[in-house]
Amino acid sequence: MKKNLTIIFILFFSFSAFAQKPKVKNLQRFDQKKIHFGFSLGINSAHMSVHRKPYNSLRDSLASINVVSQSGFNLGIVSEYHIHKFLGVRFVPTLVFGQRNFDYLFIDPQGETYLESRIVESTYLDFPILFKYRSARLNNFAAYIIAGAKYTIDLASNEDVDNRDIPESIVKLKRNTASAEVGVGTDFFLPYFKFAIELKMAYSLDDALIHDNTELSNPVEKMLPKMFFVTFLFEG
Repeated sequence: MKKNLTIIFILFFSFSAFAQKPKVKNLQRFDQKKIHFGFSLGINSAHMSVHRKPYNSLRDSLASINVVSQSGFNLGIVSEYHIHKFLGVRFVPTLVFGQRNFDYLFIDPQGETYLESRIVESTYLDFPILFKYRSARLNNFAAYIIAGAKYTIDLASNEDVDNRDIPESIVKLKRNTASAEVGVGTDFFLPYFKFAIELKMAYSLDDALIHDNTELSNPVEKMLPKMFFVTFLFEG
C-alpha cells in the first residue's frame, strides 16, 4: 500500500510540475550570452575495470583481484560557449581526489590462499571537452545530456617508482590517460545564478597499468580506470 501511494504521489507531482501555469522566468537573458563561467564541486567514486590474462597454474598464483571503490571529491572551473540556444561546448578543468583499494588473492604452492592489499591514491587534473545538449526551459527548469572526452594527468602517479628498490611491490599506474565521458543533468534558473545537478561517468580508453614484471602486474592484461561523479554546478 505504501509503495502504491509513493508511486501515485510521484506521478501526481510530475504531472503538476508539467501542467503548472507559466511563471516569470529567471535569468531571461542567460541564453543570449555566448560565453559564461562558473565553478563546480562534487563527490566521486573511483573504480577500476580489470582484465586479466588467461590463467596458467604453472606460472600464475593469482586467484582473483578485487577492486574496492572509495569516495572522493572534486572541484573545477566551468566555462561554456553557446553554439546554439540548446547546444554548447563546455570546458571544465577539474581537480579530482580519488582512491582505489586493490585486494589480490594468491594461492601458494601448498594450495593455501593469502591476501595482498594495496591502496592507490590519485590526484587527477582533468581537462574535459564536453558537448552539452539542453532541452527547452520549462519555466525555470531544463534537462540536459553531455558527452565528450578528457585528458587526465595523475599528479600522485607512482609511475617513476622502481619496484626493485622497495620491499613491497606496488600497483603502478600511468601518469597520463584519456577517457570518454557521458552524463545527464538538470538546470535550475535561480534569480541570480544557474544551479545544476549532474550525474556523469568517465571511462578510460587505454590501459593505465604499468607492466613492470611483478606479481601484481604480470597476470593482468589491462586496467581501465572509471569514475562516477555527482557534481553541483554554479554558473552566472
